[in-house]
Amino acid sequence: MAETIPAHRPGGLTAAEVAERVADGRTNAFVQDSSRSVWSIVRANVLTLFNAIILACFLVLLAIGRWQDALFGFSAIANAVIGTVQEYRAKRALDKLALLNAPSARVRREGEEVEVAVSEVVLGDTLVLRAGDQVPADAVTTDSHGLQLDESMLTGESDAVEKAPGDRVLSGSIVVGGEGSAVVDRVGADSFANSLAAEAKRFSLVASELRSSINRVLKWVTWFIGPVALLVLNAQMIAQGGWAEASGSGAWRDAAVATIASVVAMVPLGLVLMTSITFAVGAVKLARQQVLVQELPAVEGLARVDLICLDKTGTLTQGDIVFDAAHPLTERPGWQQVLAWYGVQNDANATARSLVGRFTEQPTGAPVDRVAFSSARKWSAVTFGDGMWILGGPEMVFPAGRTSDPVLERLAAEAAELAATGSRTLVLAHGTPTHDETVPADAVPVVLLTFRENIRPDAAETLAYFAAQGVGVRIISGDNPQTVAAIARGVGLDAPHGFDARELPEEQDALIRVLDENIVFGRVTPDQKKRIVVALKTAGHTVAMTGDGVNDALAIKEADIGVAMNSGAAATKAVARLVLLDGKFSHLPSVVAEGRQVIANIERVSMLFLTKTAYATFLAIAFGILLLPFPFLPRQLSVTDGLTIGIPAFFLALLPNAQRYVPGFLRRSLTFAVPAGVVVTVGLAAYARLAANLSIPQAEIRTGSTLILTIIGLWILVVLSRPVTRFKGAVIGAMMIGLVLVYTVPIVRDFLQLVDPTLQTALLVLGTSVLSIALIEVVRFAHRRIAVRDVERALSDRAMRSSDARSRPTAG
Repeated sequence: MAETIPAHRPGGLTAAEVAERVADGRTNAFVQDSSRSVWSIVRANVLTLFNAIILACFLVLLAIGRWQDALFGFSAIANAVIGTVQEYRAKRALDKLALLNAPSARVRREGEEVEVAVSEVVLGDTLVLRAGDQVPADAVTTDSHGLQLDESMLTGESDAVEKAPGDRVLSGSIVVGGEGSAVVDRVGADSFANSLAAEAKRFSLVASELRSSINRVLKWVTWFIGPVALLVLNAQMIAQGGWAEASGSGAWRDAAVATIASVVAMVPLGLVLMTSITFAVGAVKLARQQVLVQELPAVEGLARVDLICLDKTGTLTQGDIVFDAAHPLTERPGWQQVLAWYGVQNDANATARSLVGRFTEQPTGAPVDRVAFSSARKWSAVTFGDGMWILGGPEMVFPAGRTSDPVLERLAAEAAELAATGSRTLVLAHGTPTHDETVPADAVPVVLLTFRENIRPDAAETLAYFAAQGVGVRIISGDNPQTVAAIARGVGLDAPHGFDARELPEEQDALIRVLDENIVFGRVTPDQKKRIVVALKTAGHTVAMTGDGVNDALAIKEADIGVAMNSGAAATKAVARLVLLDGKFSHLPSVVAEGRQVIANIERVSMLFLTKTAYATFLAIAFGILLLPFPFLPRQLSVTDGLTIGIPAFFLALLPNAQRYVPGFLRRSLTFAVPAGVVVTVGLAAYARLAANLSIPQAEIRTGSTLILTIIGLWILVVLSRPVTRFKGAVIGAMMIGLVLVYTVPIVRDFLQLVDPTLQTALLVLGTSVLSIALIEVVRFAHRRIAVRDVERALSDRAMRSSDARSRPTAG
């Protein structure tokens, strides 16, 4: 139950009252992590099913005195430690950036308006709310001037809710219009947003193809491990003379070691580690470029984007509105004073603030009434003793269809002409006051105002990059369509005209068609921005949305990847996946490039790890069915896997890679890994069967099997590293040297129980390796053909979606 709050006082709390509440713990100090908690990182890297399997195998080997074969346990520990440390370092880097850019709240204390950290808001504080603010704590409205809140993140209702004195405002909601004040009555964990883990404040998950695909593989392996382990154990006990014989003679220990070797080899521990490290390193690299990644998989997400929606103000332009000129239309005294009044209001937007200095003389009397600016209607109004003054977009204040009037015709012609040059236009009109927030029927335009915006110097280059990369662009803005189109042309877009969003069809298919045929959209309301993003996603696009205003928040939240400018509203940054801290639009290519590096490199190393999982599973099944002794000791597999997969994968995962994203990551990985695993299995099974028929000793069979797996593993590494650059060549060369040392240094060779092969064994090893390598090349050739078809299919699907959208009939 909420604590009773003191009666509202216009001056707010005193310093003593604030100190008392802080001492009592009645503050808003409930801060959820902007990124993963330390415990969640440790849990994700340590407390996993596969680590439990590894630990169980490790303890069994220690219990039976075969610690030499428990090397994989130390490898698993290293994996967990490296993964935890890398993710924790990324968390610290991101949390520092998040702390430096933490949102603040406006409160009134001792008669003064002050800004405090959200956590320093106390029970009974008077919040000062203006457009763009995110409400920091639950409160009751005490004063409202057209105060409108978007509560969609909390209630699911997309329509803005107007608040009157006495109405409740909920933490996490966004002020989208007007201004007002409210007294806080619930703070911290008691507030609505925190009690429901509001979407704007919790660690949520970006849709990640990499993560979901890897989780799917892990689930498959989980189902296989138990039955396969029993199959192998049975084969090994029979190979040791049968269950009774092996149990009595102690040979069951060798059977257990062989079974553990087969089970451990099936677990793709390194793949999970590499994915985590790659995400974390990518996020840290972007943090150094002043890009705050709110969720690590968002790095991957932007690489999948094929269409990016941009708000004009603050994205293509610098957001600094400059007043240009006034163009009088009718004689009406007092308009200069009204503009001066607009410029100094607390809730003045950038456009109104630009009037300060050009118009200085204030009206003599106080305003009688006012209508706050709304993103939906695109105008605001104030009433003085001489009547009602309306300031807004010309076509919004005077929509088409009104009775023909020479002044209105002149207004429309001049506004269109000025908008076509890229100038932003507003009209100041005058009429008889209304009481239902509508434009007076007798309103007449008094003066046409023009404003200029500076185009970002990096905008044209950034858009050219997206064009070259095949990423489509849509400009969706609340400004005049022709003004936006002129600015779009100024940054190199082919935009002969802008589409007026008031004419957007309601029917989804018709909307998709319009979106496909036009690049620039003006007079777009916040709800329409959201509808546009949803429609584009429905059409099969992966959509990014960038913006800085509160009117972009809904669309940014709905997009696959939301990108906010740091100069933007707190609410907009709260729902974005990425925040450009220095506001430089030119960082987006770096983010896309980083995402593409993550996807392309993880796809490459996944084929290494999944090939190992495939051949380990097939080997276990084959040797279990053939009742052959498993041809490896765990220690032999640990060293071989480390030098042919684990260590080189670490370097390959962090190399530059600009390969374009193509859907179907898991399918492509498995189309190489499964056939390659079959090749390795057939080669090793044939070698083991032939060697057993030739009565070659088991120690020599294991040595030969290890040699074959080493040679094939190195060749798979070479195949998946193509084109082999100087750096890749150095990594592969180092691994080859390491493997030579393994076979030649006596202490290492003795530890791994490797013996000198006879000529007969050497010939078998050579023949099996050569044949297997030839088959691996065939697999790679077929795999590349499949990859090319995937690219062609993706391009064809995209073209078909566009064609379908163009061919759909429009509504009505």
